[in-house]
Amino acid sequence: MTSQAASSNDICSITGKTYPRRDFLLLDHLHPALAERIRQDHPALAADSRISRAAVDQYRLRYVEELLRQERGELTKLDSEVARSLAEGSMVSANVEESYDERRTLGERLSDGLASFGGSWPFLIFFAISLGVWIIINVARGQQAFDPYPYILLNLLLSCLAAVQAPIIMMSQRRQESKDRLRSLNDYRVNLKAELEIRHLHEKIDHLTTRQWERLAEIQELQIELLQERR
Repeated sequence: MTSQAASSNDICSITGKTYPRRDFLLLDHLHPALAERIRQDHPALAADSRISRAAVDQYRLRYVEELLRQERGELTKLDSEVARSLAEGSMVSANVEESYDERRTLGERLSDGLASFGGSWPFLIFFAISLGVWIIINVARGQQAFDPYPYILLNLLLSCLAAVQAPIIMMSQRRQESKDRLRSLNDYRVNLKAELEIRHLHEKIDHLTTRQWERLAEIQELQIELLQERR
């Protein structure tokens, strides 16, 4: 069993470490630009050299970072995260709404609920009915009204309501701006990764097309040689 386990492993041509054979890739099967980047550091590698996925991921990360640095200059933390996710093959998109709502405190949830209710039709209808009932009661009681015309107590309550409602709405709007900022950053990460993926896909297709034309040319040369031999 020990010999079988040893035969199922192989040594990486770059790191010199032992990995299972299923974790290896041939240098010739990698992305052309990535393979060229590896050959810059290891020019002695052959086309059929076996490289571990861990080493490929590290070089893929360096390649993407160098590509972004050439186009954008100094890399930001967001650019580094996108490069790392592209090298590791992980996802960068996230549900901003769910993650942001989970971090809200009880006071923030209460203020968001009050701001949402304060800008709805039920609040306007309830507010209009309350004003109408207040005025009707005071008009009906005449001299015994607790708040006769010009309704000084009602004006005081409305002023207090406006003074309290305005900061609550502003707090809710500020959190909405933070949520929009997180959503914009998430969209930027997704768009940047998609742009890099599309660029790599185009380069890979061009590489495969070139290799296919080279093979067709070799086959055509063999066919011509066969025809000449038969003649």
